[in-house]
Amino acid sequence: MQERAIKVFIVDDSAIARTTIGTLLEGESDISLHGVASDPIIAESKFERFGWPDVIILDIEMPRMDGLTFLRKIMLEHPTPVIICSSVAQKGSSKAIEALFLGAVEVIAKPEVGLKIFLEESKYTLIHAIKAAYESKSSMKQKTIFSKPRSDKGLSPKIDADAILPLKSKLSHNLTHPLIVIGSSTGGVQTLERIIPFLTQKTPPILIVQHMPEGFTRSLSERLNRMCTMFVKEAKDGDKLCYGHVLIAPGNKHMTLKRSANTYVVEIKDGPKVSRHKPSIDVLFRSCANEAGVNGMGFILTGMGDDGAKGLKEMKERGAKTYAQNKESCIVYGMPKVAVELGAVMEVLTLEEIVETIKRSENVH
Repeated sequence: MQERAIKVFIVDDSAIARTTIGTLLEGESDISLHGVASDPIIAESKFERFGWPDVIILDIEMPRMDGLTFLRKIMLEHPTPVIICSSVAQKGSSKAIEALFLGAVEVIAKPEVGLKIFLEESKYTLIHAIKAAYESKSSMKQKTIFSKPRSDKGLSPKIDADAILPLKSKLSHNLTHPLIVIGSSTGGVQTLERIIPFLTQKTPPILIVQHMPEGFTRSLSERLNRMCTMFVKEAKDGDKLCYGHVLIAPGNKHMTLKRSANTYVVEIKDGPKVSRHKPSIDVLFRSCANEAGVNGMGFILTGMGDDGAKGLKEMKERGAKTYAQNKESCIVYGMPKVAVELGAVMEVLTLEEIVETIKRSENVH
């Protein structure tokens, strides 16, 4: 059990946002409001007087000091889990993506109008984000945080990958070229930054599901593309898989793999959330089990929850190579932990070992 309540501090120049979020937290026995401030300067003075919180909810556009500047300062001077809650985050702005690369654990895009109603309707999203942030670890701390089971109260019923596509009977797959599928969630943006830029145009095609809202995945793709020798883009229906290419599932859509003669294409599908996510890692991994079999290579990275664990096991049972990120390098050791416990993983790897494992697949045709 959690020994004490999670101390949350809100930094937002909107009085409505501060009041509404504070009210939403009042009914949570394991969360307490540590304080509020209308800008980072006031927040810092309160931290000096009353101590640092466990989690900071931070706006981006504020007077005197903007949120990104404060986020950089926090990560440099006193690493603390940060949730960005900002209207600037709408449609996956570059500022929101930059915040994730700087170390923010989650980004919640709030509307410019109807803020109070939106926050009240997004209560469970916010509570989940706070708990994910608390269970995260900063890169400065030598400590592993485990994703703990939480109550499903208030959450929608959990749906599995059968809602999108059935698991085929075990088939023999012709040996073609390898392909790589990656699933990540909380902390995944920073983690992908430590993997994808180190790969080359000789790398087999990579498909990625990163849990992000609609619009954010395009900004993520564009940013990674600027950093990489590989070509990175948000996937579109019918895209072919090519060496040196990375396709990222679009937010609010599922991405599946489809065999076409001796090559592969992706299909972008609508449908319900699977394992409470859309896009879902389980959906991508199941399609890889169905269509690629022994040609597949699956990696489950940092994230809260269990999305991807069942799909990775299905891949393994079809002869694919399956791996999990090690607990020491995970921001949140949730999804990899479940996958390991389920027997879905052949080997647990550090980030450096993941890069080397992918590079070794360059010579397999």
